[in-house]
Amino acid sequence: MGLLDGTTQRNYYNNAPNGYGDYQFTSLDDAISYFTVAYVGEDKIIPKIKRADVAFHAMRALQELSFDTFKSVKAQEIVLPPSLKMILPQDYVNYTKVSFVDSSGIMRPLKSTRHTSNPFSILQEEDGSYDFSGDNELVTDPDFVTSNGFLHPKWGSTRLSQVLKKPSSISKPNSNPIPGVYPAAGRKMTYAGGINITLGRDAGGTVGSLNFSHVPQPIGFQGNIAYTGRVLAAWHKVNVKGMDNLDVGATVNVTAGGATTNSDGTTATAPNGEVVLSVQRNPGATNYNDFTVGSNIESPNMKVRDRAIDGFLEWGTSDAGTAVNKSMVVDVKAYDFVYVILTSRVPFNNVDDLGFSAIAVDNSGTITNNTFTKTASESYRNLINDITVTNGISPNILQERDIETRDSSTWQNYKGSSVNSTTRDFDEQRDFDLEQGRRYGLSPEHAQDNGTFYIDNLRGFINFSSTMSGKTIVLDYISDSLGTDGEMQVHKFAEDALYKSMICDIMSTRLGVPEYAINRYKKDKSSSRRTAKLRLSNIKLEDITQVFRNKSKHIKH
Repeated sequence: MGLLDGTTQRNYYNNAPNGYGDYQFTSLDDAISYFTVAYVGEDKIIPKIKRADVAFHAMRALQELSFDTFKSVKAQEIVLPPSLKMILPQDYVNYTKVSFVDSSGIMRPLKSTRHTSNPFSILQEEDGSYDFSGDNELVTDPDFVTSNGFLHPKWGSTRLSQVLKKPSSISKPNSNPIPGVYPAAGRKMTYAGGINITLGRDAGGTVGSLNFSHVPQPIGFQGNIAYTGRVLAAWHKVNVKGMDNLDVGATVNVTAGGATTNSDGTTATAPNGEVVLSVQRNPGATNYNDFTVGSNIESPNMKVRDRAIDGFLEWGTSDAGTAVNKSMVVDVKAYDFVYVILTSRVPFNNVDDLGFSAIAVDNSGTITNNTFTKTASESYRNLINDITVTNGISPNILQERDIETRDSSTWQNYKGSSVNSTTRDFDEQRDFDLEQGRRYGLSPEHAQDNGTFYIDNLRGFINFSSTMSGKTIVLDYISDSLGTDGEMQVHKFAEDALYKSMICDIMSTRLGVPEYAINRYKKDKSSSRRTAKLRLSNIKLEDITQVFRNKSKHIKH
């Protein structure tokens, strides 16, 4: 019975179903089946066992073989950003090599340094005592005083605009475009509104506000045009490990509705604005639709009240037109990270909200009356002047000095150094500088100038020396071969080692198995792994003889 499973040579070379070279491997599922046939059943070593138990021991054996027998074939390449940090891969267990690639494509090895780290930087009082107060602000830019008119990068938000075209050239600027809305022939419309920062909202001119700008949006349904709005949101991730409660509050000024005059001279009643502040397990949504008609999909941001962890704050009709401060306490003991979400809405979701009547659309999709009664300059704004998110009750654990970046002064000094963070970072180099031509006590581990790195396993980063910024970094690393179903496979050189490991582990956990039998299984397991390692080392006689020819070179001493 062949193992190629009907795959012809033509099919393989033209379109390999599972990738080229896969015949080297046996899938873990097949290995479990083969093991069951060979070792499980009447008059066999294992009379009876559940397949789930066999699968467990197979996965454990595959993990152990991955760590010290299999070749490391996993690698990632990135261009190192100015932060000098590389995120550890999702299935990372340990590294085998870290390198940077030069202009010739040659990988230059980087050396791990033992002389720096990113320690926990304890928050202290002025007298040096430890500060357990925990009342520091937990979000970045809570007063919204950024100078570029947009949210700080630590904040996330919904998309800011959308563009709709005529049916002959439909464009989908986001995953949820408004269906059925077309401009007049030859026109392309961008509907304004969105999120920005307004500076100098008060007499002092130093305080900013988060500006949610809302404009009525046209929407087509049943051959007519009505108007709707958007549900805009901004959110910030907060680390609440070890905290019991959060004090959350904000000062909000929602737009005031009332009588208004449209640009066509008609009168209407504008709706009041709405703002909700909540603490959620997940970030807000980029879909901002506020549809309540036809089959249109409304934004998940409409559901923030339902998803709130422990209550929410709301500003509406009774608060319209003035700045109102509200606060609450949120229980976060069960969480490590949460999101503080601000959601803004002006409910244009009813055709009668602004006195609009439906505008007819002909069969070609052309709007027969394209006089829109509201423009971008007539938008309605909900303003959030500032928010506060602090630890409501003094925690019983030490506080970190910079909880937002979690970077210690040690790491800041290391990455901010302008010199090459290798040999010149250490005292031994000064001896060489002062006494030219003589190196006193230079440690061999520092005798290289490619660069250095260290792994911050606590935070999940590889931190690099300053000279590595902008370079292409390659990480070769070890996984446990259990990350995905596709990589749960064993090389055929090590298949016997897998079976021997499984039988040893299974019999070692069973009652009544004699000690001499277990010792025999252990010896079989050890010898099969040694054989697998020799096979996978892939040593060729020609390679050995070529290297040995180097022994005839004269070595100066």
